[in-house]
Amino acid sequence: MRLGQTTTSSEGEDVMRISLMVEGQNGLTWERWSHILALAERLGMSGVYRSDHYFIGQQQDSLEAYLSFVMAASETSTIRFGALVSPVTFRRPVDVGRMVAQLDALSDGRFICGFGAGWNEPEHVAYGIDFPSTKERFDRMDDAIRLMKALWSGGPVSYDGEFYSLKDADCLPRPPSGRPYFLIGGSGEKRTLRSVAEFADEWNFTPLPFDEIPHKIDVLAKHCETFDRDPASIRRSQMTFGLIGPDDLLQPTVRALKAARGAAEMSDADFLQASRDRGSIVGGTDEVVDQIGRLAELGVEEMMFQHFLFDDDSVPEYLATEIAPQVADL
Repeated sequence: MRLGQTTTSSEGEDVMRISLMVEGQNGLTWERWSHILALAERLGMSGVYRSDHYFIGQQQDSLEAYLSFVMAASETSTIRFGALVSPVTFRRPVDVGRMVAQLDALSDGRFICGFGAGWNEPEHVAYGIDFPSTKERFDRMDDAIRLMKALWSGGPVSYDGEFYSLKDADCLPRPPSGRPYFLIGGSGEKRTLRSVAEFADEWNFTPLPFDEIPHKIDVLAKHCETFDRDPASIRRSQMTFGLIGPDDLLQPTVRALKAARGAAEMSDADFLQASRDRGSIVGGTDEVVDQIGRLAELGVEEMMFQHFLFDDDSVPEYLATEIAPQVADL
């Protein structure tokens, strides 16, 4: 078994998966992206995911997400990959739907269609992209997902939504039934979790104080009742800011994350405690394994650890050799 790989036993039990998440707007280049993809496969990780932004804060090298996914499909053969997550505001849903269908075919079903409502207004302003109200963004997200699912269902197909439409569109090549795999990220109780219940194969959430997670799961279950859906049919994953490992491994990551958050004047101890309080995975091997175990008890099946230092393989290697073997059977 590859470290971190999804494996199903004869009893139907899945193992915990360990993956990487890359902020594609933080100085990612084609050379670095290619290296990270090859690294993840060499280490036997389950997946490599990336953000879909033009920039957050400082403008740096930033690869177009869907072009980078073509590289991932072409240069890898085992890992899952996709966006955490693509905002509905950036592209017409018919274009996303066509690209996703073709990425599904190119990768033999390894592409994950991560989708969201969008939140970062400055990048929209800078690039002249409309940034509607929160309500309209969520309404557009739901409408876009319905259109894409219609587009993938067979054709020619017509769709008349509130914002988007199709008329006798035949999306070829057409993905197999049940694909592409759909992920929705976020933990907002009124809209996001309702959309997860209606549309998603997987719910992904960012760090939350541990005591808040059972409540979010209960909210999702109540939304599932609205759509007569079994909550167990929705996989759970978490994207986390991992401040992990021995001091020589931890310190460069702490410095990078403090700089990114404008917290350079904060002591390392206070920063690590604040990260713990927010629900990030923090500590040495035993503490990390314990925290992942607690999440596994709540049904979380995959951990996507942010990979901050693109030119340093130490954290991914630590995850693969020290963490993945210990959490595989949780």
